[in-house]
Amino acid sequence: MELPLGWCGYSLLTTTSFLGMGDITTKEVFHWVSNAPRIVKASSTICRLMDDHKFVQGHNKGHGDSASSVECYMNKHGVSEEEAFDELRKQVVDAWKDINLECVEPRDVPMALLIRPVNLATVMDGFFTRTVMATFMLLVS
Repeated sequence: MELPLGWCGYSLLTTTSFLGMGDITTKEVFHWVSNAPRIVKASSTICRLMDDHKFVQGHNKGHGDSASSVECYMNKHGVSEEEAFDELRKQVVDAWKDINLECVEPRDVPMALLIRPVNLATVMDGFFTRTVMATFMLLVS
């Protein structure tokens, strides 16, 4: 499923995070990031899917003009909500694999720059994972 990733802002955050990094950030680096490299797409995918997943799980359906990726997947493939969640979880795992590959394969840019989209994806992953665990712990106690 092709995701509209522009709305999540991770491409812009990645590009902005390069500012002020000194000589390491060249014109070529900005050209590289403006062409939506795999690592930035993967980071954006993690943001989009984890955000939509938690939004729908919070039962905030009917939230406005756009459908979540979960709802789109359900409608497109005629599957249940749980099946859609499972598939989108697999897409998040695949996005992490893409990030890992981008960090170990020969790179077009220095690792100091690649770590920026990695950190952004980690923030989203950590935010939702910890939020779920904290909520679970409150419910159990």
